[in-house]
Amino acid sequence: MAELSNAERKVARALLARYPGAGLGTVSELAQEAGVSAPTVLRFAGRLGFSGFLGLQRALVAELNELGSPLRQYESKRAAAGGEGVVARTGASFSALLAATYAELPESEVAAVAGLLADPARRIVVHGGRFSGLLADYLVHHLQLLRADVSLLPPEGIAARDAVLAAGPATVLLVFDYRRYSEGCSRVAAEFAERGATVCLMTDTWLSPIAEIARHVLPAHVDNASPFDSLVPATAVAETLVAAVTDLLGDGGMERLARFEAQSELPRPQPRGGV
Repeated sequence: MAELSNAERKVARALLARYPGAGLGTVSELAQEAGVSAPTVLRFAGRLGFSGFLGLQRALVAELNELGSPLRQYESKRAAAGGEGVVARTGASFSALLAATYAELPESEVAAVAGLLADPARRIVVHGGRFSGLLADYLVHHLQLLRADVSLLPPEGIAARDAVLAAGPATVLLVFDYRRYSEGCSRVAAEFAERGATVCLMTDTWLSPIAEIARHVLPAHVDNASPFDSLVPATAVAETLVAAVTDLLGDGGMERLARFEAQSELPRPQPRGGV
């Protein structure tokens, strides 16, 4: 990802979002899916080391043949899970989701987002949807321990409008948006982008529509063993960001954390009078 242009990164995200099927059609189909020109797709294939798009397709077909039929894999997994209890089944599911997420998570994108979050010249605003808002709040609490000028975007009202109006080129908006994507999140991201803010996105492998305007995208696998998508991998990616920001801030972050710890140890004021 670090070696690709912005347009080429869109092709990479489109391919990963519907892998490998997105790369088995025509150049124009993949270009349309990624929202770029056909020459960009060809440059992308060349950047990966292939002589052309046909070379990329041949590699994808070879990989499919090696992995076997997705239908047979599905049947074998379902049969294997048939006699398992919920603990074994969900444990295996979470382990697989985490492994797949980290296998596809670009180190360069994580480093770029962490660099923005650790930059003291940047104002950080974090936003999420109905469920992912909980994860946004979780990340904000961690970042506030490490650095100043980090806030959770209020869901609505004057405070929310004020945060949008205050956005500018020094603002970073980090949005959490997973499938059943939030129109509200898309609207907020567009408003921040229009004001020059840098938009970063935490999403799933199908990619929120916000990916079109986001500078950096961190996808996670969320398709769970239960009927509900899992935020476990997304939480892990968020905590990876916290670890990366902690490393970047170094002693400064630890000193701020120490001040918070000292404040929490202060004795509580006692009520005056009475028992």
